[in-house]
Amino acid sequence: MTIPTQLVLRALLEDPSREMYGLEICQAAGLAPGTIHPILARFEGIGWLESRFEDVDPHEAGRPRRRYYRMTPDGAEQARLQLAQAHTKVSDLFGVRAKTLWGEA
Repeated sequence: MTIPTQLVLRALLEDPSREMYGLEICQAAGLAPGTIHPILARFEGIGWLESRFEDVDPHEAGRPRRRYYRMTPDGAEQARLQLAQAHTKVSDLFGVRAKTLWGEA
């Protein structure tokens, strides 16, 4: 499992029942949109995530519609298992600081 994938999963697992839009996930994971969107699409394809577009008029809102993502219950469980088994862990690369930021042991 790649480090960016782990970072996205950790961001989503902070509160798996909460909907987050793409830019929120980018900020929480510390990654660029071009990095997270293929990851999100892959997880949605395997059923770990569900998504929806918000119901706003982009002209009235003055911005594009946001796509919100939320972990499915099975996806959250599978993500936790996969993170626990990841060969290269975030903490291996970033040391003690990652342990503090992401609660790794």
